[in-house]
Amino acid sequence: MTHTARRIGRTLALVLPVVLVLSGTLAVTSVPWAGTSSQTQMLASSTDVSVRAKPRAAQDVLRERLLTELQGRQKDPGAVLTSLQQAVDQRPSLAEHCMEIARALGRAAVSLYGPARAQSFARPVCDTSYASGVAQQAQS
Repeated sequence: MTHTARRIGRTLALVLPVVLVLSGTLAVTSVPWAGTSSQTQMLASSTDVSVRAKPRAAQDVLRERLLTELQGRQKDPGAVLTSLQQAVDQRPSLAEHCMEIARALGRAAVSLYGPARAQSFARPVCDTSYASGVAQQAQS
């Protein structure tokens, strides 16, 4: 009986690794590595989850902060425009985005205060872009 058990053990010791290697190889070859483009994109996007988000641009942060202050009625449009002017004075690189931000503030002010009242807050910040935003929103 001991001799038979050894023989079975030796056979398994030789055959089992071969079976495991072959089954692993077959499993790997049956996986659709190329996949469709949507599957590939899904896999690619799932691997990017751990990557840190890029820092937001200063003008985007400023626009969001000012719009939040305006929409939360923490400040009236005049005070928000003053904050915009101060931010541009402190950081001149924001000047190229000033008109865009002022227009967005003007559009938001119309939805909160109506066209006539929103226009009353207009000041010459960023080439009167605030007033332009008020006018655009009032027409639509």
